[in-house]
Amino acid sequence: MLSFTYVWPYMGMGAALLLALLLTTDLLRSDRSVSRWRDLPWLAWAGMLVYLVHQFEEHGIDADGRHYAFRAFLCAGVGFADPKTCLVPYSFITSVNVAAVWLTGPAAALLGRRWPALALSYFSIPFINMFAHVGPGLASAAYNPGEATAIALFLPLSLWTFHVALTRYRLGWGAVVATVVAGIVLHAILMGSLLAFLRGLIGSGVLDVIQYLNPAVAGLIVYLATRKRTA
Repeated sequence: MLSFTYVWPYMGMGAALLLALLLTTDLLRSDRSVSRWRDLPWLAWAGMLVYLVHQFEEHGIDADGRHYAFRAFLCAGVGFADPKTCLVPYSFITSVNVAAVWLTGPAAALLGRRWPALALSYFSIPFINMFAHVGPGLASAAYNPGEATAIALFLPLSLWTFHVALTRYRLGWGAVVATVVAGIVLHAILMGSLLAFLRGLIGSGVLDVIQYLNPAVAGLIVYLATRKRTA
């Protein structure tokens, strides 16, 4: 019997195909009077789509043909050269990804119809995650699982969304800066909680719960930074 641990990236790619079809329709648009590419809620759905593809590169099959390769990369980053002896829980990998994409993506896009800053806040995750791939890639001069989609998909879509937030929605540079800060905080909590687990300070259950709550912190940071503009 296949475990959800290994199956979810393939389920995500199935969802990505469906989402790609829906994005070509008007169902996910919040304002049909403008181009979909200038509609923040639609862009949040597009952000979810590219993240689902990114997840498959990380945890499905990467550009080198390796299966579920990201955990080994993460383990090496926290001091475990051999993934077989690595203490990073498989449930942690699953919790991070289900919470950050499967749950947060739809929530940001739907709530973004009323509060556009929340649609913008979703990009705190892919934009900062891109640096988490590019930085190690440059340092090691070697490919890591997820790096290709981070550069090819996360970077252009995030920069375009920031442009739309500034020019059409007039959310201001404060909103963009808050989005970047929120992404840094989110990744700091993610890695900080993992290190706390590895040091025996928290259990695996608490570690997983933190990952489900973590994206809400990013959304709250951006919302509070822009609440006067979006009220």
